[in-house]
Amino acid sequence: MICFLKDKETQIIKFSNKLYLISVVPPIVGFEGFICIWLYRGEKTFIIDVGPAVTSSSLINALKKLEVNRLDYIFLTHIHMDHAGGIGEIAKYYKETPIICHGDGISHLVDPERLVKGSIKILGETGRIYGPMQPVGQKRFIEADKFTSDLIHPIITPGHSPHHVSYLIENYLFAGEAGGVFLSPGRGEKYLRPATPPRFFMKIYMNSLDKLIKSEAEIICYGHFGMAKGAVELLKQHREQMFLWHDIINTRYNESKSDDYIVNLTKQLLDADPLLEDFHQLKDDVKEREKNFIKNTIMGFTQFFLSNKGNMNGSTPKNTKEN
Repeated sequence: MICFLKDKETQIIKFSNKLYLISVVPPIVGFEGFICIWLYRGEKTFIIDVGPAVTSSSLINALKKLEVNRLDYIFLTHIHMDHAGGIGEIAKYYKETPIICHGDGISHLVDPERLVKGSIKILGETGRIYGPMQPVGQKRFIEADKFTSDLIHPIITPGHSPHHVSYLIENYLFAGEAGGVFLSPGRGEKYLRPATPPRFFMKIYMNSLDKLIKSEAEIICYGHFGMAKGAVELLKQHREQMFLWHDIINTRYNESKSDDYIVNLTKQLLDADPLLEDFHQLKDDVKEREKNFIKNTIMGFTQFFLSNKGNMNGSTPKNTKEN
């Protein structure tokens, strides 16, 4: 692993001659080393995710420095603003490049107004800072389940969001947030947490996770943040983690109107979950960021329980394709 470029906004990490991580940093405290775009340079050259609109110029500048003058594809794992918010700007710069994403997400990228409003409702000021999304023409898109390639294999993985797609490329699994959020802050251990914002459906999430486990990938590349070997083992650990969070929150969701509900549950989860052990080694600003996302994750579970009265299977949203 060679880190060969770092400035105020971007960091480029070269993992191999084929694979690079480009880290972009929105102007939000604690967001350094959190949002990454993956660049693959081989038989085909493509990126996976584009980051928020506010960092589009940083991504374009990083690709220029790497002399990436054309892209064969742009792949989106999902359409949340931190992964796809900059698609309008990137699509304008790479004018001929097809964009592959979940079919249910395309209309939101063609007309992103509703997506942006919904994101700001959940994320608040963070959503506003991510920046306004520019629309992209319908003809630029290919639905992931209709995309075919000998090299790139989309895996439809709703769960974190109903429009989530993961991609298997050689022995690399680009999992977006379908396998959780991963950091490695301290003693060579790891910090791995669920990412289940509202609306969350446990059965769908677990089915998607099982698909990723069955891929038998060797290396997992996370949208947040970085790469790890032992992909299948990490996914299995995350699967157990999901049941742990399910069981803990299920015993307390009826307290959700209490003022200290989130604080108490966050403390309980941090104490009970071994995959969160390295939380206490994170920098203070990163801890605050993570607490905010843990809150969103807890609320996803909570709304799931309130809607389904504790039934793990729950209901399936009508616009979610399970294939």
